[in-house]
Amino acid sequence: MSQKNMWEIEEACKGRGYRCICGVDEAGRGPLAGPVCAAAVVLPFGCEIPGLDDSKKLSDKRRRELFPIIQEKALGYAIAFADHKEIDDLNILQATFLAMERALRALPCQPDIALIDGNRSRDFGLETQTVVHGDSLSASIAAASILAKVTRDDYMMKMAETYPGYGFEIHKGYGTKAHYAALEAMGPCEIHRMTFLKKLYGNK
Repeated sequence: MSQKNMWEIEEACKGRGYRCICGVDEAGRGPLAGPVCAAAVVLPFGCEIPGLDDSKKLSDKRRRELFPIIQEKALGYAIAFADHKEIDDLNILQATFLAMERALRALPCQPDIALIDGNRSRDFGLETQTVVHGDSLSASIAAASILAKVTRDDYMMKMAETYPGYGFEIHKGYGTKAHYAALEAMGPCEIHRMTFLKKLYGNK
């Protein structure tokens, strides 16, 4: 998608009178282990970041190239987590909202509206608009998706050193065959989401 098209949603918000428009996205809703990570990003309206797109469509190398560019160009950004215990206590949707709320609260600037990737939101104390496939349609959300993805990947690579043998450095906690094999051999570690492992371990 062209840079011009990536700004159509923000353009519509601007037409409705919003001036400080924030994109919000998460990474890590699906894994069996580790936190969910959310990022909130306010970009200068219409700024060009070549190659900006949904983080899932980009290579790890390209995401890491864009990461500092987004940080440098953003008017404000923040990244926050909800950990495995919060995911188990709250459920993954509410934990995702918690991480998003933490990121929004940590922004150095107060947005007029937050564009939330997906079709569900909650009261974050400001105007919100959900955008299905927003990480492919909105420059602000795409930027947030990259910051969240790279940050969470880096965290899981550190966890691979703390909890060796699970392959976190490769699959980042997702339910691959290798991950399930490691669980079978070693059992869960401290950062596994037990609510995601009920079929393996019941209600332990």
